[in-house]
Amino acid sequence: MLDKTLSPASFEQRLYEGWEAAGRFGANPASGAAPFTIMIPPPNVTGSLHIGHALTFTIQDILVRWRRMQGRDALWQPGTDHAGIATQMVVERLLAGQGIDRREIGREKFLEHVWEWKAQSGGNITRQLRRLGASLDWPRERFTMDEGLSAAVREVFVTLHEQGLIYRDRRLVNWDPKFQTAISDLEVESREVKGSLWHLRYPVEGEAGRFIVVATTRPETMLGDTAIAVHPEDGRFRDLVGKFAILPLVGRRIPIVADEYSDPEKGSGAVKITPAHDFNDFAVGKRHGLAMPSVLDADGHVMLDEIAADLQAVEGVAEPDFVRSLAGQDRFAARKAIVAELERLELVETIEPHTHAVPHGDRSGVPIEPRLTLQWYCDAATLARPAIEAVETGRTEFVPKHFENIFFSWMRDIQPWCISRQLWWGHQIPAWYAPDGSVFVARTEAEALAQARARLGDGVTLARDPDVLDTWFSSALWPFSTLGWPERTPELEKYYPGDVLVTGWDIIFFWVARMMMMGHHFMGDVPFRTVYIHGLVRDEKGQKMSKSKGNVIDPLELVESYGTDALRFTIASLATPGRDVKLGRKRVEDFRSFGTKLWNAARFCEMNGIAPDPSFDPSKVETPLARWILDAANAAIAEATAALEAYRMDDYAGACYRFVWNSFCDWFLEFAKPALGGEDGAEKAEVKGAAQHVLGTILRLLHPVMPYVTEELWDRFGYGPECSLIGAPWPEAVAVPGAEAARAELDWLVGLISAVRGVRSEMNVPPSVMVPLLLQGASDETLARGGRWTDAIRRLARATEFRALGAGEAPKGVAQVVVAEATVLLPLAEVIDLGAERARLAKERDKAAAEGAKVEQKLANADFVARAKPEVVEENRERLAAARAEMARLEAALARISG
Repeated sequence: MLDKTLSPASFEQRLYEGWEAAGRFGANPASGAAPFTIMIPPPNVTGSLHIGHALTFTIQDILVRWRRMQGRDALWQPGTDHAGIATQMVVERLLAGQGIDRREIGREKFLEHVWEWKAQSGGNITRQLRRLGASLDWPRERFTMDEGLSAAVREVFVTLHEQGLIYRDRRLVNWDPKFQTAISDLEVESREVKGSLWHLRYPVEGEAGRFIVVATTRPETMLGDTAIAVHPEDGRFRDLVGKFAILPLVGRRIPIVADEYSDPEKGSGAVKITPAHDFNDFAVGKRHGLAMPSVLDADGHVMLDEIAADLQAVEGVAEPDFVRSLAGQDRFAARKAIVAELERLELVETIEPHTHAVPHGDRSGVPIEPRLTLQWYCDAATLARPAIEAVETGRTEFVPKHFENIFFSWMRDIQPWCISRQLWWGHQIPAWYAPDGSVFVARTEAEALAQARARLGDGVTLARDPDVLDTWFSSALWPFSTLGWPERTPELEKYYPGDVLVTGWDIIFFWVARMMMMGHHFMGDVPFRTVYIHGLVRDEKGQKMSKSKGNVIDPLELVESYGTDALRFTIASLATPGRDVKLGRKRVEDFRSFGTKLWNAARFCEMNGIAPDPSFDPSKVETPLARWILDAANAAIAEATAALEAYRMDDYAGACYRFVWNSFCDWFLEFAKPALGGEDGAEKAEVKGAAQHVLGTILRLLHPVMPYVTEELWDRFGYGPECSLIGAPWPEAVAVPGAEAARAELDWLVGLISAVRGVRSEMNVPPSVMVPLLLQGASDETLARGGRWTDAIRRLARATEFRALGAGEAPKGVAQVVVAEATVLLPLAEVIDLGAERARLAKERDKAAAEGAKVEQKLANADFVARAKPEVVEENRERLAAARAEMARLEAALARISG
């Protein structure tokens, strides 16, 4: 007998361990079944399960379990990413706690510590994914630094270099002065900083007393200025274009150029151009052929090496000795000193308080420095063209489709991809340097040495490039490197390209696009046919989760409190394509009751002797109730399947919820109670047969999203003594004779009882009070139906009787509701104060109207809509819709009261 209370903790771990031990998650390349492939976005090896993981992995697991039940050979390849900078930071911090500095122990010893840490702590995220119920093919687990994937990385790097698509160049990068490495845009976060906007006077050459004023937030970089830019149509500076200004402090002549980058509406309208320390300035410098001296070193300290020859004294403007005194100073200390010196020279016109976004390293927490360095680059523009064409022609589709626009906007304006990082942990770049600077790129050091000897002689020695590759480089190869490429393995032949990629919009460019570029280039085909983009998880108010706000939700804590199935079902219910998920504990708590409802329904069935019956034939049922629930199950199967086909997790969960809670539990089992409690006979047998059949259908329908409770009930009921539910077939519609007539009759009955219950609730009629149901305009068919279901109507609608009004009968003080062609009257004058209820409803209607008017006025304010965050605007639109719906409900309730 099932326990009275659902206790997920009593069976979740046991069931998962049983599935994994039995190999229930494994793909089989040798099978003749059609493949279904999802490539996991590999979580960082340093990571722990957060609510975003819970969202994306729940969606993926739903799809995988569903396709597996459909008979597909499903491969869901697990793995983790080595997470270069994140992992190096973790291990450095651990070593620092032991008084060890990585620079003192050297690269080789440090990497030993990293691998040791990975062996001990790197599996945390995979253990947590098991807690979530993720049915990954664990024996196939890969790691981006394992030998197979490392070989693939080397092969790709060497091949692209041979094709001229990987090269070295001196360009600006995001430089992290704390970690001493270039970092990707994804590792940069903008933070609002309260600072100043300095308006500085640059003397115009040859025009004594005339200055051009530039506005800047970074006076410390002015030592590297090589031009001043003004807008070509800005009349204030037209006569200065082509002339020169004198760079304060340094004394260098710098040209005044016309460039549309300068915005006449911002600052002074003139901007200083420092190509080596600003991405926009770098582009201006390229357009105008400007010099690009660097004045800050890797630590963010002032260096004068590249401008030392430019220093010259200009009376009242330039002070070479002062500039020399700045050498080695931190950039922010230098800023203060430079501003003070410019003020002394009376070259500061004004200083404005200025709040602006400053890029920071998301892990180091320090301001990022655009820095001109020699790095390895990949020709992303060439690789992007086939990927763009694949989306344009529909070979890869985005769901929702509008995310294709984000993909196109990035890909059509793609820049060279900086793929080198100044770290120790990662795939070391397979390049070796000879003493004369020659570069030899090869798969192994022996190959590189052979190349060098052929060119430079036998005595040549080589030093390997110390840099490693950007983590996204190896991740870009994930769809085929994990399947054994460059070897032509059976897995590669069967599972590439994959069917669907599930991920967030924030890494469309960093990961999705790069997988498409590499996949097409090396495999000749796209890596996946569909890219399903889900939103981000926010709190219940729509705010981004952050530790500082104290609104971060731990998915494992929710699992402990409410069970895995409750969290998974909540996520699926809220996962509307293209929209962020608003999640709070209350949501999960509410959806836990759905699992409890299913458990209690199954227990009711068990108590009434309902058990699996392989001999039951749905095509031979005769009672309207059995036909109706079997037909409703067919509709639920169709709706759930269509939703999953369309990647509508919310619609899938909604279809299951409505069918289980409403059709099966609230109606079918209630209608079935008299038969189940009555004498044995054909009707009782048929009701029991339909109940066991539909309960089995429900368990299969819900299994992808609620794997634990469904498997436990499946096993306990004995539906599959030789087959776990995870391997059971996805339900299909069955033939139901007389389905249309049964649907019409039972839908009428449900509609009648629901309408009466609604009126009673609106009018605050106590549940203990029973009133007659009187009909006007009822057809003979309606009256006949009422006669067949009198007991159910009395019991569930709390009715003393159900009959047509007699001739001349006109009761006063009634509430009325239309059901089909008939008007149902509930005499309430002697039960409640109808006048008081009318007044209450009118007051509530007016309150809803006032709320709607207030929100409508706010949304009509164009300034509010333009300034407010999108989620705030959306929240107000939802409030307006809710207010209008409430008004309509209350108006209808008022209209139902008469007499």
